[in-house]
Amino acid sequence: MPKRAVLLVNLGSPDSTAVPDVRTYLQEFLGDERVIDKPAWGPARRFLVNQIICRFRAPKSAKAYEEIWTENGSPLVLTSQAVAAKLATALGPDLPVYLAMRYRQPSIASVIEQMATDGIEEVLLFPQYPHYAMSSWETVVVKVYEEAARLAPTMKIESVQPFYEDADYIEALYRVSAPYLEEPYDHILFSYHGIPVRHLRKGDASKAHCTLVKDCCSTCSAAHAMCYKAQVLKTTDAFVKRAGLPADKWSVSFQSRLVGEPWLTPYTDKELERFAHDGKKRMVVMTPAFVADCLETLEEIAGEGAEEFKAAGGESFRHVPCLNDQAPYIEFLAGRVHRWLEGESPTATHILSSAATHQA
Repeated sequence: MPKRAVLLVNLGSPDSTAVPDVRTYLQEFLGDERVIDKPAWGPARRFLVNQIICRFRAPKSAKAYEEIWTENGSPLVLTSQAVAAKLATALGPDLPVYLAMRYRQPSIASVIEQMATDGIEEVLLFPQYPHYAMSSWETVVVKVYEEAARLAPTMKIESVQPFYEDADYIEALYRVSAPYLEEPYDHILFSYHGIPVRHLRKGDASKAHCTLVKDCCSTCSAAHAMCYKAQVLKTTDAFVKRAGLPADKWSVSFQSRLVGEPWLTPYTDKELERFAHDGKKRMVVMTPAFVADCLETLEEIAGEGAEEFKAAGGESFRHVPCLNDQAPYIEFLAGRVHRWLEGESPTATHILSSAATHQA
């Protein structure tokens, strides 16, 4: 039998909250052409990202990271390490689990080198993103394949596809959030990370469905395989049905937008203010796009979001923690790995075959 392993990959974090470290992280993150995909900028692109955007954004981001940083480092990295350790325990000693970050440390290249040194021949890549987006799921998968081709060309890698409506994933979400739904609330807001509307159109290979067809996200289409918005709506609908939420007590919004072009709406911060002004005093916010709590959930939602809601007249604000290293999520991950071991192919070829369209 070939020697197998599991590779978990998440976003990553700065090495510290020092401004130079945050700037280095932002340069790597925002320098990714699947994050800021502006080929029209040409030669000026690197200068714009490194010398203007990151230079002015790094001090502000460093202060935000200081708000959530722990004595042992980044919450995202620490949680991801705990997930990898618990998954390794669940799978047993014959199936090692490795962890890499798309940006900063541990790098994808260094982990692939380590796997090759350890004699790993077959890998199940498990991107820690439930939904497809070129700036998250796709950039992880493409980077892993690129580095493996360069450093370990004989290593066979299969990737788990976006698991946005996997019944076991929805069940894990429900089990983690159930205690927060037992207390009285006026509204539940499902806040997902935002992306530019343009990215949705680029993911539609037909160029005839996304944002062009009425109710495009609810109209069946092959484009949904690469449509972030359609997938987050399916996650929400599945969760709502599982939890039995009343139709008038939940909604969807999008956070973490950048200026300069249209992003997915409605915006989370605006929605929190609106609900407070409308008399919604008790708010619950879930962030299902993230499997581990990070800057966007801890500082932007649990911190700033709570302050904005209460400043607008709200009284109670509860942020439901992400799946993190809680048992339901470990059970979900282990279940998907066992399906792979039993012969189920998780190949992502049909998604990645369209990745070239993003460079157009």
